[in-house]
Amino acid sequence: MRMSVRIAGVLTGLTLVLGGGAFAAHADIPACTNLVAQSGVAVSDAVTSACVQGVHNDLDGCVGALTAAGVAGGAANGACRMAASPPR
Repeated sequence: MRMSVRIAGVLTGLTLVLGGGAFAAHADIPACTNLVAQSGVAVSDAVTSACVQGVHNDLDGCVGALTAAGVAGGAANGACRMAASPPR
C-alpha cells in the first residue's frame, strides 16, 4: 500500500473519531437558538451556551440561563427541550 494512501486513511479515521462526537453533541443547538430567535430574543453567546446545557440534558440549567438572557419561560422550556431531543 502506498504511503500517501495510508496517511490519507489514517487522517480520515481520526477526523471521524474526533469530529464525529462533537458534531452529534451540537446537532440540536440550531433548533434551540432558532426557537429563541423566533421568540424575539437576539441569539447571543449566553443563549448558545444555555442551549449547549440543554444538549447535555441539563434542562434546569438551560431554562435558567435562557430566562436570565430574557427568554420567556415557555419559550425557554421549549428551546431547551428541542436541544435535548435527538435530531430528526
